Amino acid sequence: MTDPHDVSDPYDVITMGRIGVDLYPLQTGVGLADVTAFGKFLGGSASNVAVAAARLGRRAAVITRTGDDPFGEYLHRELRQFGVDDRWVSGVAGLPTPVTFCEVFPPDDFPLYFYRLPKAPDLEMYEEELDLGAITAAKVFWVTGTGLCAEPSRSATLAALRRRAKAGLTVFDLDWRPMFWERAEQARDFYAQALAHTTVAVGNLDEVEVATGVRDPYAAACALLEAGVELAVVKQGPKGVLAMSASGEAAELPPLPVTVLNGLGAGDAFGGALCHGLLAGWELERTMRYANAAGAIVASRLECSSAMPFPEEVEAALAAGAVTHG
Repeated sequence: MTDPHDVSDPYDVITMGRIGVDLYPLQTGVGLADVTAFGKFLGGSASNVAVAAARLGRRAAVITRTGDDPFGEYLHRELRQFGVDDRWVSGVAGLPTPVTFCEVFPPDDFPLYFYRLPKAPDLEMYEEELDLGAITAAKVFWVTGTGLCAEPSRSATLAALRRRAKAGLTVFDLDWRPMFWERAEQARDFYAQALAHTTVAVGNLDEVEVATGVRDPYAAACALLEAGVELAVVKQGPKGVLAMSASGEAAELPPLPVTVLNGLGAGDAFGGALCHGLLAGWELERTMRYANAAGAIVASRLECSSAMPFPEEVEAALAAGAVTHG
């Protein structure tokens, strides 16, 4: 993780946070007790966002840790194949690479089962091991709420945000996973600390409620802006997305029509596309439409990382006004 990068050649996107192996059932509408076949995929929100950005032509890297085991080797190989730089992905002896199972009950029930014991390696990140120069120079730096749930990752994440000091685009994916926290009130305090160093906040209704204490999309977006961000993005599921900027620009858009196969990973595709649109300097409405389309494409597919769309797929979905196939 200490391998330095020449900051005169900055990355488009550096993400920091969770990685693991997703084992998804190859049968839908069947509980895990009865599933007989699984597919193996790279997973973890921060890693998926990096993959999504790379698929859209952005130079991306992820900062995370795996177990020093065969699954860790698999994740390195997958990152490289997806075009994501893995120089800041290191192994932790004695901790297994996390595995996540899901159940697939379309259109809106996708239970997750995280196996991250005794501790996830991606929570064993230390400030002194970070390439803070590369983090500060990156055009987009993306962190997640999960990275704040335990030490030393919490201190490392906050240190990286303080050092970056809102340079470029600094995105906080609220990424609320209640099973990783003792209580929501504990998370709110650390979320507030992260928001103070953030320019963009992204979350669904549950996540913005944890961060702000309010669930109404408009009130939550306003609260995030008051916390110091320049752009608040509230994902509302079947009601679409609301985005509000500190400059007064706003966009509220319905989702792109899609037949949902697996909703997991759609938010990460949205995130990678959000980075792409912000880096391109698009107007807010265009960025949100593009991100919506990317998310809808992944929702129409079983897997997450390998389902991340290429630019031509997003453009085709936008032109058609719907995702017509998985």
